[in-house]
Amino acid sequence: MQTPPVTELSTRAREIFRLVVEGYLTSGQPVGSKTLASDGALNLSPASIRSVLAELEGLGLLAAPHTSAGRMPTEGGLRLFVDGMMQVAEPSDAERQAIERRLSAPGPIEAALEATSAILSDISGAAGMVMVPRREPRLAQLSLVPLSPDRALAVLVGEDGGIENRVITLSSPVMASALEQASNYITARLNGRTLAQAAAAMRAELANGRSQLDEASRDLVERGLAVWSEDAARRPVLIVRGQANLLDETALSDIDRVRSLLDDLESKQSVAELLDSARDADSTRIFIGSENRLFALSGSSIIASPYRDREGKVVGVLGVIGPTRLNYARVVPIVDFTAQSLGKLIG
Repeated sequence: MQTPPVTELSTRAREIFRLVVEGYLTSGQPVGSKTLASDGALNLSPASIRSVLAELEGLGLLAAPHTSAGRMPTEGGLRLFVDGMMQVAEPSDAERQAIERRLSAPGPIEAALEATSAILSDISGAAGMVMVPRREPRLAQLSLVPLSPDRALAVLVGEDGGIENRVITLSSPVMASALEQASNYITARLNGRTLAQAAAAMRAELANGRSQLDEASRDLVERGLAVWSEDAARRPVLIVRGQANLLDETALSDIDRVRSLLDDLESKQSVAELLDSARDADSTRIFIGSENRLFALSGSSIIASPYRDREGKVVGVLGVIGPTRLNYARVVPIVDFTAQSLGKLIG
């Protein structure tokens, strides 16, 4: 059933609908006519309220999960509320400062991504997610340090000061001079380039015989490139934190839905593809329940926002996933602000 636009609802129906949705998002429980009448905001009898609730149910905006129970919004009702009625609550100064403080802690960008997913989980009470940026960092230096006759340590230094180490296996014992020659050769071609760009340039030189490297050093260059390229291919596309938040008391009454959601999160590639669809959004996007095929069974919602580097280019997407009763008004601006804060750290 296609839900009507909010403008077609009477003032009374809009107010009752708003109270039901807000009450449900706060408690996770259906809201009944007696509850609405007792708070005094409507100045209507329970019978009058029940009549409007029945009307809203007939329009497909509300549903009664059990006979004689209260009403809760349908997915269509939530969409109507989010798009046409919701009043967002901007993050408090304390929340802004907490987000910026945790993101600005010293360390590589991976640590900031981990912190971002944890922040989103802590504040939303759901699970936080961050897509790892597709863009590779600019590199400054690669050093090969001998560890044993058949092993060496490849130390990669980024322009942002980040340092990562990988152990490579040597095909035969190599002199320290060959390690130094290969290190200098790679570093000279890394400056200001991504690994992929540097690798393409080096392989072209080696293939065309333009390099002055001896056979041992050429082998080291190839092995050094291989270990870093392999590592990049294995890096996770998505960081998820706070899955345990999804197992609250309300969720345990619908354990099949929660199990389906956790299975979705285990399949990170599928969730990452959904997040990726928010890359071109001008602002935060909200996916509610079966609006997306991936969450048709789990009945979950995602609030997602792209984050940009200092040049304004989208480099990733972050967000929150949880039950459809997420506190959208509070979480949406938190996600948006966190995306802006993370973007400031991306070079």
